[in-house]
Amino acid sequence: MFKLSEIKELIKLVDQTTVQELEIENEGMRLSIRKPGRTEVVNVQAPSYPPTYLPQTPVAQTAPAAAHPAPAEEAKAAPAADTSNLHRIVSPMVGTFYRSPSPEAPPFVNIGDKVSEKTVVCILEAMKLMNPLEAEVKGEIVDILVENGQLVEFGQPLFLVKPE
Repeated sequence: MFKLSEIKELIKLVDQTTVQELEIENEGMRLSIRKPGRTEVVNVQAPSYPPTYLPQTPVAQTAPAAAHPAPAEEAKAAPAADTSNLHRIVSPMVGTFYRSPSPEAPPFVNIGDKVSEKTVVCILEAMKLMNPLEAEVKGEIVDILVENGQLVEFGQPLFLVKPE
């Protein structure tokens, strides 16, 4: 089983090299790390059956991102305030984001809370394992960028912290 600290270290190593993808298997668990921004194009062609025999299941197709996002997407992606001086706590894995240890418990942190490097800020559930995520920086929580129970991607910003 991989420890969160081991996963973080592997992510840092991949990030510092030209390696685009890393897959490791250990004790029956498989870990796959890919650098963000890599887009694969899958060209799917349907067989030439008569229309009544075409498969009804949707086929996943990935295309490269548009060079210029739509104005609504652009406005949504651009933060209102300058965040260049803020530290981003990002997801080290794909999983489900939880703000508290259980549904009836209070959140680990709220906007305005002071955190240290070892403060647990959330839990990420991946493959039925609950992985606590630590702040890794001393400062104040300025923004929480995802909703409780939301699926998050590797490298997705979760929190903005104003470092002390």
